[in-house]
Amino acid sequence: MAADSENTLIMTLEGGDVVINLRPDLAPGHVGHIKELVREGFYDGVVFHRVIPGFMAQGGDPTGTGMGGSKKPNLKAEFNAEPHVRGVCSMARSQNPDSANSQFFICFDDARFLDRQYTVWGVVESGMEHVDALPKGEPPRSPGKIVKARIAADD
Repeated sequence: MAADSENTLIMTLEGGDVVINLRPDLAPGHVGHIKELVREGFYDGVVFHRVIPGFMAQGGDPTGTGMGGSKKPNLKAEFNAEPHVRGVCSMARSQNPDSANSQFFICFDDARFLDRQYTVWGVVESGMEHVDALPKGEPPRSPGKIVKARIAADD
């Protein structure tokens, strides 16, 4: 996929930059929503509150509890056939398929059992080692956080 700066998310973690290719071809509503939140500074300083080795790192809740979200309305599910494998970014949600808001997760490993049940919206292009280095736990004793999130086109 060609580098498209409007659809490139740079998430700076304490260890360094994680570059994510956004996939509006898979989930146009989710990608638009995430870009809006990023441009408002919503994710800056937000922690990864659930980091499970061999599975995924979840963040995007401003309360850090796993119960919060943005003030924007929840998103309609955009489930797609993209497999949940290492580096895939997908939206977290409750039991309700249309409850995704601001929380997301990045897969550490193959999690194909999530396929077609969660909305994939991006894939890590580089910096996965910084996601791997996040403190583990549910929640971690001292959680890693997103120092800053930005869209490459805005640099």
